[in-house]
Amino acid sequence: MKKLLALLMLAVVAVGAQAVEIPNQKETLNTLIKVNDYYLKKHPDPYEGIPYYSRKKVYEANIWTRGIYFEGLMALHSIYPANRYYDYAYQWGETHKWGMRRDDTTTRNADNYCCAQTYIDLYNLTPEPKMLTKTKGTMNMLINTPQVNDWTWIDAIQMGMPVLAKMSKLTGDPRYNEKAWEMYSWTRDSLAGGLFNEKEGLWWRDKDFVPPYKEPNGKNCYWSRGNGWVVAALVRVLDEIPADAPHRKDYVRDLEAMCDALVKCQREDGFWNVSLHDGSNFGGKELTGTALFVYGMAWGINNGVLERGKYLPVVVKAWNAMVKDAVHPNGYLGYVQGTGKEPKDGQPVAYDSVPDFDDFGTGCFLLAGTEVYKLK
Repeated sequence: MKKLLALLMLAVVAVGAQAVEIPNQKETLNTLIKVNDYYLKKHPDPYEGIPYYSRKKVYEANIWTRGIYFEGLMALHSIYPANRYYDYAYQWGETHKWGMRRDDTTTRNADNYCCAQTYIDLYNLTPEPKMLTKTKGTMNMLINTPQVNDWTWIDAIQMGMPVLAKMSKLTGDPRYNEKAWEMYSWTRDSLAGGLFNEKEGLWWRDKDFVPPYKEPNGKNCYWSRGNGWVVAALVRVLDEIPADAPHRKDYVRDLEAMCDALVKCQREDGFWNVSLHDGSNFGGKELTGTALFVYGMAWGINNGVLERGKYLPVVVKAWNAMVKDAVHPNGYLGYVQGTGKEPKDGQPVAYDSVPDFDDFGTGCFLLAGTEVYKLK
């Protein structure tokens, strides 16, 4: 009897998954192209500096925000290999001399070497030694020095860990993967007592948000995009490391725990709030965290890591919500929270609001859409 009930439950789950209408591939691709075309039209020169008017500064165009855009562009290129996408990305790397921010190969700041993810992707398409000279220098510095306490904020996990994983796959040297694990596990388990709350399946953004810090409603503060960065980092690492890699099961377990927690706090409209456990603290639709969660869950479904019946409805609901409510007719993206580290930062978040940087939101959306495109 128990076996029969179990089979019936599986059948119900399967029927439920089949009942979800997967977004049309052609329409999904057309949406991605439209959003990316808007961005390219606004930024025809990939080397042009990024103005930050309130700080009266101009940032180099290979900072992390732009690095995230190019991660999305390379994902789009993988399903729609337009020459103009490759040319734009190559020009970006070439004009920056394939270097880190400020051309600093001794930087330990993951924000500064996030750009190397795209350099490695481009190298894999058309290998030229100059593309990776500085990336190898920086990554070799990391694996040949004892420090593991660089990633003191969870965003850094996404900016840095996939670079090490990509280098390990490219070179066949397991030391890069081992260093990635050591740095990840220090942030996860040791920093401020560990930034990952295994009981709730979510991450505090940095040491400033561990208890006794609370949201206005008395719950723990889990910032949407910060958790999105960790989800993205996990899938981007899992996409690179071997099936028998020493810590693969640990990464999968963390991804499963996070996605299970995220399902429980998805909004009725399909989005996630900027504060995952307090919808009243600058509550409302937010695209970047939502897109990163879609990216991670869709990748998990596509790669057999996450249960299709459980997560497909969540992914489809979120993707349809973003396309319907956030994508403007001309390709502009609304509901993008600007840079920061908590709910109050980068506000207001609205359909017509303009974030301080317009690149990383596009990158997050392209990452999500590329995995949605692959759904079958």
